Amino acid sequence: QVQLVESGGGLVQPGGSLRLSCAASGFTFSRFVMSWYRQAPGKERELVAGISSDGGSTNYADSVKGRFTISRDNSKNTMYLQMNSLKPEDTAVYSCHARLFSNYWGQGTQVTVSS
Repeated sequence: QVQLVESGGGLVQPGGSLRLSCAASGFTFSRFVMSWYRQAPGKERELVAGISSDGGSTNYADSVKGRFTISRDNSKNTMYLQMNSLKPEDTAVYSCHARLFSNYWGQGTQVTVSS
């Protein structure tokens, strides 16, 4: 069955870093466009970053450009989000998303940026 499992979230101080991982199974990962989304309390879900199936193209929300880096390893069926210079406004549940002809979502991992 299709699974997307996020990990790597937690509590970090402002200015700190975290690396999120999204492990995929049950579908042909290398064919899917992958993305990270986040949703903060009381706010709509927003796209954070996306990456093409071969990893050759990426895009970012303006709010994270220069601080976050999305990547993928198709040999490991895993996507990553390196988050640096974290700010309190980055606090949210981060979820991974897979898209081709179908859409798959992970359950999300909490990221809290606070002193």
